[in-house]
This record gives sequence, C-alpha cells and structure tokens, in this order.
Amino acid sequence: MSVDAHKETLEFQTEVRQLLNLMIHSLYSNKEIFLRELISNASDACDKLRFEALSDDALFEADSDLKIRIRIDRKARTLTVSDNGVGMNREEVVENIGTIAKSGTRQFFESLTGDQAKDAQLIGQFGVGFYSAFIVADKVTVETRRAGLTAEHGVRWVSDGEGSYTLETIEREARGTDVTLHLREGEEEFLEPYRIRAIVKKYSDHISLPIELLEGEEGKEEWQQINSAEALWARPKNEITDEEYKEFYKHVAHDFEDPLTWTHNRVEGTQSYISLLYVPQRAPFDLYDRERRHGIKLYVRRVFIMDDAEQLMPHYLRFVRGVVDSDDLPLNVSREILQHNKLIDTIRAASVKKVLGLLEGLARNEPEKYATFWREFGKVMKEGPAEDYANRERIARLLRFSSTHTDSEEQNVSLEDYLQRMKPGQKKIYYITAESFAAARHSPHLEVFRNKGIEVLLLWDRVDEWMMSHLTEFDGKPLASVAKGDLDLDELEDEAQKKQAEEAEGEYKEVLERMQKVLGEQVSAVRISHRLTESPACLVLGEQDMAVHLQQMLRQAGHEVPISRPALEINPGHPLVRQLKEIEDEQRFEDWTRVLFDQALLAEGGHLEDPASFVRRLNGLLLGLGGQ
Repeated sequence: MSVDAHKETLEFQTEVRQLLNLMIHSLYSNKEIFLRELISNASDACDKLRFEALSDDALFEADSDLKIRIRIDRKARTLTVSDNGVGMNREEVVENIGTIAKSGTRQFFESLTGDQAKDAQLIGQFGVGFYSAFIVADKVTVETRRAGLTAEHGVRWVSDGEGSYTLETIEREARGTDVTLHLREGEEEFLEPYRIRAIVKKYSDHISLPIELLEGEEGKEEWQQINSAEALWARPKNEITDEEYKEFYKHVAHDFEDPLTWTHNRVEGTQSYISLLYVPQRAPFDLYDRERRHGIKLYVRRVFIMDDAEQLMPHYLRFVRGVVDSDDLPLNVSREILQHNKLIDTIRAASVKKVLGLLEGLARNEPEKYATFWREFGKVMKEGPAEDYANRERIARLLRFSSTHTDSEEQNVSLEDYLQRMKPGQKKIYYITAESFAAARHSPHLEVFRNKGIEVLLLWDRVDEWMMSHLTEFDGKPLASVAKGDLDLDELEDEAQKKQAEEAEGEYKEVLERMQKVLGEQVSAVRISHRLTESPACLVLGEQDMAVHLQQMLRQAGHEVPISRPALEINPGHPLVRQLKEIEDEQRFEDWTRVLFDQALLAEGGHLEDPASFVRRLNGLLLGLGGQ
C-alpha cells in the first residue's frame, strides 16, 4: 500500500469483528487489564527500537531516552498511552491492527464455548492484547510513525470497534506510537490518577522502562515516574512475590492466565547470566505452526536483544517462555552468531536441565498439575527423545501413556509405573501404536498379553511411532512393539504352549503353503500365531517397518513410503482357520484367505486397495454359509 497522503475506510477482518464483540462482553469483569496490555505493547516497541538501533544508531533520532507515558484528559474523556519506540508504517498498522496475523484463528473460534469465563481464558491464550482497549473505549485512535522515516510519513488509525476503521497519512514529528482511548460512559475511574497508579503498580511495575504519568494542577503538570523500572529477573528471588512473578509472565508471554510453574536462576563465575523460565498453563494455538518462532527473550546486561531466541531452547520445549540475560555476550549479537556461540550452548544446556528438573518436581510433588501440563504439552514432549539424545532418559521419565492396566484413554502411566508392575520373568516393556485409542485398545495383538495379564502401553498420537523409533530402551529394559517381529515372551510362555504351537505348525503346514501361494508378494510369510487367542488372523510387521496407519497417512500426504511386506499370522484355535483345512475348492479357499488378510489389514488401521472385491467375497461366503 502506498504511503501517499490519503484517507480511506477499511473493513476489519471477519475474525477481528468476532473477537472485538467477544472481548467486550467476556472480559468486562476484568476490564483494567486493557492498560497492562497497552503498556506491554509499548514496552515491546521500545525494546525493538533498542535492538534495531544496535546496527543503525540513527534510528534513535538523537533521542535514546526510551520511556512510556500516560496522559489523562478529563474534559475530552480520553486516556493516552504513548511510547517513543520503533513505531509503525502504514503497512504495519494494517497488518498488526486490521488483521489477526496469527495461525490457529479458525481453531480459536471453534474452541469458544459461550461461557464467558472460559472464553476469556481462550482470548488470553490467543494473545490479542491491543483489542482489549475496546472494553472501556467506544473509540480508539492510534497515531504512529516508524523510526527512521520522515515526519510527513505518520499514520492515524481510528475505529469504534464495530466493523471498520479509517486509515490516514499524517505529519508527525515524533517517532513511536500514541494510543488514545475515548472512554465509554461509566468508565470515569480510568480518568483518576490514583487508579492509573494502582493498575500500573499491580500489573506493570516490573517493566524495565520508566512509565510516567502527567500529574499536577492545570498549567503546572509534571511527568511523574510511577513504576520502579527495575528488571524483575535481576532482583533477588527472596524479594519477589509470587504475584510479581505471575504478572511478569503475563507481560513476557502475552498471556491472560497465570503460569503453571516457573524457575528463576542466577549463574555467576566464568560465565554470568540470569534465566527466568515459565511453563504456561495452556498450549497456544500456534504451538504446531512451524513458521511461528517460539522461544525466549534474550537480554544482554538488561538490554533487550531479540524476541524468541530459538537457539536458547530446543524445539520440543518451545512452549517455555521467559528471559535470559547474559553479562558476557556482545550487545550486537545476531541470530547467526548465536548459532555458533559456546556460551549460548552452555546456557541452553543448563536451561534445558532446569526446565526438565522443574517438570520432574511437578510430576513428583504435584501430580494433578503435571496431569494438566501433560494434557496441554504431552505431544510436544514426545518429540524430545529424538531431538535431545543427551537427556533422553530424563525425558522418558516424564512421558505418560495409556495402558491395558486401566484401559483408560487418559495418559497417566509412566514408564516407572510400568516397571513396577512387570511380571516375574518379563524382560521387555511392551507397547502398541495405532491410529486411535479404540484401535489400540481392541487390537488383536493384545490378546495373548491380556490372557497372561501382561501390561501393554497404548499409543495413538501421530508422533508416537516416530518417538518409539528413538526410544528403544528405558532403565535397561528394551521397548518392544507387540505388532512387530517375532513374538518372544521368554519365560512367560510355558512349555505346554510352546509344544502346542509346534504341533500346530506341522498340522497346518499345507494350509500355510496354500495361503502363501494365494497372497504371493502381499506378505513375507504366513505362519501360526503365538499372540492370538480370539481373532482368526493378524498382520505382523518387521522390526524396522513403519506402522500400517502411519504408512497410509504419509502416502495420503504425498510422501513416498517404502513398501513393507507384513507376515500374516493365523490362529489355529479359531473356527474359521480350522475350517480352512477342510476346504478343497480353490476359489473358495482363495476367497477365505483374502477375507482374512483384509480383515487383519483393517484391524491395523490400513485401507483396502479394492473394497468392492472385499465386500463381494464376504457376501459370497456368507451366502455359502447360509446354504449349508
């Protein structure tokens, strides 16, 4: 869009209109948070200018004294929050205010319940603080100029929050942004200096920039600093209250809710730095957006350097929020330098250990809180064993699963729980992966394990198959899929059962050969099963093969997947399998063989290549049975 002087009226993005209406009604009981959000945005703008000016000092325009100012005008019934930060140009105003430039918008609105309290939490989780101004204002005016642009390139944005906004190019000497709220009737409390002071003290005292309020009699007003302007993370832990920690989290994470937990650490010696790291209560909507940068704010000697420094935290801990402040990095550090900096590697390794220790303490001492954490971030933590080899054992202890011990869909079984319940003589940790909880729970592969009372972990998240390819043992015990490879129950299988299986191999030798001939290249082998007690047949993959449901999913996404040939195992104790021995008609034998194979494939979450033929065969066989 051109920056030529002109005024136009533009429509809000549909999602913004919905959000404004929702916010005004859902957050009204906690309306004072609008000031916290505007101050937080102003602080971010100043931080960004300070960072950009490291490489271009001219952006300061001979004014490097960054601050936030609040002005009350009782006659006009306005409250103005100003900053001399980086400011915005016309395109940035449209992008940042006229639209919601975030992924997960649709999921956000689908999650709304109509319950104002719950929806207020979702709004905070979505992170749209600017729009909270319309809780107390029936009109908002934003005047801004991007640092480095000439004075005639300012922008004025005006809206009543209903459905549209006007955008106008203006002359503006000062860089930065003024947000002016035209207060609704009944909101006079926000024209009182004592009320503004109280809100700033409650929510924004930790902001490291001075926040000034214009006070005094008319004609004698003076700017008074109303916050301590001291970086909270730099203060001693014993001087910081839990409420201060929580309010700082809301500022740094742009979240309306309190954090789940946090850890504050100061390291001194050959390397000196401070970290204040938080675990949120709820996953953000863009947690799985690969384009979205997640991470930690990096400061050097209290000077903001960059947002979302992903080098400070591995991808599987991308939900962690907070700050790291180093005394040893150069002020002009870049993302490229961070990638090859030994100090950053040290900070990262130590921060990961702190977060894992924090989660271990939560799991050990506050299991209900940890259950909340796992529901929100469990799938992300499952990426850990593949990404972080050094901490794989610690991550494994934090993992939670469903299992046949309870048959509950809730993932609350740890690997340590499993070890404590292992049968005497059991040498492996058994698990199964499937496309859903129901598919895992009812898999025919579990039959012999249920029969012997052996616990099996039930995994059905999409990440599980990939995770288990990297998590091969725990506490010296190998993890084994019950659906892959030859089943070896070691000492859990008694001699009588082994002898019975050997006899069945001989008895069904001809049947196995005939079935192998029918199926040909579709299977690697047809053999007697040691794992089935109720079902007639199942498919068994090789040790290194990918689960059938995952193969299907990847193919549908357009990926090339190596062709795997499973083994078909049959249950000699099942009536259908016993009947195969009596069938002499080759066509009828082929139909039964293919139906058993297709049934086994469906049970694995696979898709039939020719569903119509399956239906035709099955109907023909059913008609044949009816005529007998």
